Amino acid sequence: MAGILVIAEANEGALAPISGELLGAARKLSAEGAGSVTAFIAGGEALGNELIALGADAAIVDTNPALQGALAEVYLPAVQAALQQSGADIVLIGQTALGRDLGPMLAFALDTAVSMETVDLKYQGKLIATRSCYGGNARAEVSFKNAPAIATVKAKSFDALAPDASRTGTVTTIDVAGEARIKILGVQKAESTGIRLEDAPVVVSGGRGLGDPSGFKMLEELAALLKGATGASRAACDLGWYPPSQQVGLTGKVVSPNLYIAVAISGASQHMAGMAGSKNIVAINKDPEANMVKVAKYAVIDDYRKVIPALIEEIKKLG
Repeated sequence: MAGILVIAEANEGALAPISGELLGAARKLSAEGAGSVTAFIAGGEALGNELIALGADAAIVDTNPALQGALAEVYLPAVQAALQQSGADIVLIGQTALGRDLGPMLAFALDTAVSMETVDLKYQGKLIATRSCYGGNARAEVSFKNAPAIATVKAKSFDALAPDASRTGTVTTIDVAGEARIKILGVQKAESTGIRLEDAPVVVSGGRGLGDPSGFKMLEELAALLKGATGASRAACDLGWYPPSQQVGLTGKVVSPNLYIAVAISGASQHMAGMAGSKNIVAINKDPEANMVKVAKYAVIDDYRKVIPALIEEIKKLG
């Protein structure tokens, strides 16, 4: 029996955003003929019902408390049990701390392949995954010789469906866990410095064309006024001008804000792929032939050192 198994995740008892996005991807594949959608999650039955509302036809909930540590080696037997129960021949996993380990581990155990850093999926009698390659400078379409086909999917690559409380489906429980060979002694959360790049309604990004890292100070001020986040191109991050955690692109974060302001960014393909889902794109660039200018809804052809301060001043006047 063909179908799709989604490996959902929860944080502190609440579904992680990637879970809804994976179900959105699964529903797309199901509509293309890939079969029914089963979601697996560790936790309580209530999470299973939430997954049904988000698009799963069935949910398998593993109640074993050992899975709460999110170690791939502990998850592996549980996922294998869910895979056998569901009969799925496609497995979708988030490109998360868990998924980066679980995807390859599951593929090795089942003698199949995994597409990492996946940004698009389609079903044409078999799964075809699109992933970044050559350091993010190109994208490759890959298919699978063996089943199940496994893909780890980057955040924001697909939209989550709106919850539908009227949806019905079966929720079953299992109690399976592997043995941990690693002991977690403690977890230290990184300090939050504002809105997450992936969740920001407005993203202001800078590139190598800024000339030096000081230009990001202006972008941060603009982003703060717009209640958004600041991003950067890979070139700027490679130069050490901005933290890699704020990189937008195939090898960084995939964003889809309402407004994306690209400042001094030429528009390399790997960067464009990371922000192509933006609703409105504004380019500020001295080069009228830059790729970013060509795809932007609005473009300002001038030195950002003149444009950004003027824009900040006008926004402040609006209160």
